[in-house]
Parts: sequence; C-alpha cells; structure tokens
Amino acid sequence: MACLHKYWLKEFARFFCIIQLIIIVLFVIIDYLSRLDKFLNSDLSLLGALGYVLLKVPFMFVQLTPASILLSTIVVFSLMNKNNELLAIRTSGISIYLFAKPVLLAGGTLALLMFFLGETLIPVSMVKANFIQNHVIKKNQNYLSARQDIWMKSDNNLIHINFFDPVSQTISGVTITSLEKNYSLESRIDAQKGYYKDGRWILEDVIEQLHSEDTEDYKVNLYDSKQIDLALEPGDLGEILKKSDEMSFVQLRQYALKVEEEGYDATVYRVDLNAKIALPFICIIMVLTGAATGIRPFAGGNIPVAIATGVGITFLYWVMHGFCLSLGYGAILPPFISAWAANVFFLTVGVLNLVNSE
Repeated sequence: MACLHKYWLKEFARFFCIIQLIIIVLFVIIDYLSRLDKFLNSDLSLLGALGYVLLKVPFMFVQLTPASILLSTIVVFSLMNKNNELLAIRTSGISIYLFAKPVLLAGGTLALLMFFLGETLIPVSMVKANFIQNHVIKKNQNYLSARQDIWMKSDNNLIHINFFDPVSQTISGVTITSLEKNYSLESRIDAQKGYYKDGRWILEDVIEQLHSEDTEDYKVNLYDSKQIDLALEPGDLGEILKKSDEMSFVQLRQYALKVEEEGYDATVYRVDLNAKIALPFICIIMVLTGAATGIRPFAGGNIPVAIATGVGITFLYWVMHGFCLSLGYGAILPPFISAWAANVFFLTVGVLNLVNSE
C-alpha cells in the first residue's frame, strides 16, 4: 500500500509542478507584454517592469493552485486508467479508495501552503506591486496614506476620508481643507457621508467654515447636502484603498473590527475574511473531484476530454464562487455563507461523483 501511495504522490507532484510552471510562465509573459506600452511610458526600466510582474507571482500561484491540482489529479488517474493500472488494482480486490489517503494528503498540504503564502509572502508582495502600480506606472502621487483611512491631495484641497465603501461607492467621515497660495486656511468642509452622482460629489450633513477676507474670523454654514467639484472619482479611491490581499488574516480581522467599532459597514471585509479560509479548502475539493473524474473509464481512453472536463469544472467553480462573493458584498447572503457556498456545493458533488465512480 505504501508503495502505491508513494507512486501516486510522486506522479502527482511531477505533473502539478509542470502544469503550475507552464501557467505561471505564460502569466508572466502575457502580463509583461500586455503592459509593455505602460512600462515604456513610466519611469520603470524593462528589468524593473519584470520585477513588478514577478511580485504578483505568489498571488497568482495561490489563485492557480486549485486548477493545477484538479488537472494534475485527472492526468495521473487518467494515465493509470489508460495503462490498466486501476484495472489491475481492482482485480486484485483492492478498492480505489486506497488512494484516498495520498489524495487527501496532497490536497491538505497544498491548502496549508496556500494559507501560509496568504499570511506571509502575498501581503508583502502585493503592497509593493500596488505601490508601483499607483505611484510609478499611473504616476498617482496624490494620496499620502491609505492604511487605516485615506489622505489625498486634489488641486489645492487636502482631503481626508475616514471610510470608503467600495460596494455602495460612498464615503464617510469626510474632511476637505482648502488652502490659499500662502498655505493659510481658506475653508474647511466636514461631512458625515457622501456619494458620487453625475460627475460630482454630494455631501450630506455638512459643516462649512469659510475664512473671511476682511477679518481673521470664520463664517460657519450648515447644509443638509452640498455639491462639490473634486478631481476625484470612486474608482480612484478603490485603487488606493488598502485591499484585502495586502493584509493577512489577522490584519484583515483587526481592520474589520476597527471599521465596525467606528460605526461603518464592514460587510466587504467580513466576506473577504471568510474567503481567506474558504479558498485554501478548495484544494481538497479539487483533488477529490479530479480523482472522481480520472478514474472513470472514459478518462483512460480520451485524456483530452478528461482534461477539458477538469477545465470546465474549474471554470464553473470560479463563476459560482465569484457570484456568491458578490451576493455577500451586497449583503444578500451572510459573509460566511457567501464564502463557503461554492465549496460546500462542489464538495458534495465531488464526493457523490467519487462514490458513483467506485
């Protein structure tokens, strides 16, 4: 039994490394060439541009691992099927469930690797990659900080935003300070919340302080709502906002708690928090699904069809997973359910398929 386990794990590791290497190399080449015009128009050298693309490799490794696991498992079992190795095992009175142990071991090990990378290397590399994207490539030098909240400079305005909701595209805790040419205070606007409509920002519950030209006093105005013109769009805030992939599980959890303590809606971060745990678990689901597909008789006779089946399953998973996350972001589903719904569905289908295959 141990020899069969070692044989399967060896073959799985070989095909997994080959498939993952091919996909990552293609990603690096395509991403580099597709952005070449932007690199040439920026201050990045061609070697520095390659370094920028390589910074995203750990993130892409994690994103591509479930697909590589599924394809590797299908290929290994399909080849065993084609070479009548599975038939020999069955005729010897040994159940195919013999391979459950190495299959689960491979899936569990890669799930832990995905979680480890998500907690250590990926937050660091994505912070650097996003910094290069915003500061060097797009040459956006207007924001000062985007860790706990957002500071931006727009024309002669210094803008502080306590919280930006990327789903509803609204801002909360807004302070806009306008400076004169001699850097003295011209006006200050404080608003509880705001939203973007027809190319303009509409702030609500506004307190406006205007400097008087004749005296050193300030005139205070109160508004239920006020339209203002800023060289700033919601998309700009989404780009500079600290993203979930820049934070580890612990950091994201602390950030979500901070947002809730300040009275803001942390649904987006709660969904991403649950997704950080749910995503690595897909490794176990994919390896079980790949085993169920690879041991079927058709897989041995037509490996390309088996591989195409694996690609289709991967595509369906990502579509369903993304759709469920969207429902979570929109508060239609609770964060936990939105992050785990696709996993539970595909785990059920995978287990039933494996039982029927035997």
